[in-house]
Amino acid sequence: MRTTILITSDGLFASPDQWHAPGLDLFQFSPIISGGPAWFTKPVLIALLSSVVIMAVCWAAFAKPKLVPRGWQSIGEYAYMFVRDQIARPTLGKDADRWMGLLLTIFLTVLVWNLMGIIPLIQFPVAAHIAFPIVLAVSVYGIKVYLGVRHHGVRGYLKGIVHLPGLPGWAYGLYAPLILAEVFINSLFTHFLRLFANMFAGHIIVAFFSSVGFWFLFEQLTPLGVGLGILGVVMTILMTALEMLIQFLQAFLFAVLASMFIAGGLHGEH
Repeated sequence: MRTTILITSDGLFASPDQWHAPGLDLFQFSPIISGGPAWFTKPVLIALLSSVVIMAVCWAAFAKPKLVPRGWQSIGEYAYMFVRDQIARPTLGKDADRWMGLLLTIFLTVLVWNLMGIIPLIQFPVAAHIAFPIVLAVSVYGIKVYLGVRHHGVRGYLKGIVHLPGLPGWAYGLYAPLILAEVFINSLFTHFLRLFANMFAGHIIVAFFSSVGFWFLFEQLTPLGVGLGILGVVMTILMTALEMLIQFLQAFLFAVLASMFIAGGLHGEH
């Protein structure tokens, strides 16, 4: 006889005789306030909490800086130098310091969004909800286009994108549409889809192994069930550690791409 258990969108056991692997129900949320605005859901609340956390950390780090940094100031300065040396300067060069405020904000925002997926009782990475990375990516996209037009003019900006030294004139009929689609369409989608897809998949994988571990340890108390339950718990720990690495890398890559797009607007795409 097959015995299963249902895992709800909140990760709770709904029935002792039904089960299915966690899926899209993990990303379906009801309004927090009954009868309140439909948009005020758990991801929105976590995003607001993330903003409070980032502002609090930055205030603690930089409100009263000391000559010899300690505590939060050390953490804040390390984060600042990391973004400056590994993200801003390699792409923006002499303009790096001017854009550090935006790039540091983007990096910390995405990083905290992602880390919310492993915080007990919260356990949802904000970037796994596609609306949030879209907003950030569209904001960077708008800055890129604005800077390109402002510094080069519409014609100069488009010429800088399309012109390729040494390319025969007849080849521009093929090349120009492709490079324009890359700069104005593909770059936007790849910017937010990479972040969203990694956080979405990682959340499902961790939820799957944790549900397997809890199910076999608490509902199937047999030698085989206990073994599978322990395996599920071990895999949950390993996948959570891997997810933490991916969360950091995705925040880094998102900020790097933002810096590259800003540089493209300032200096021309080529």
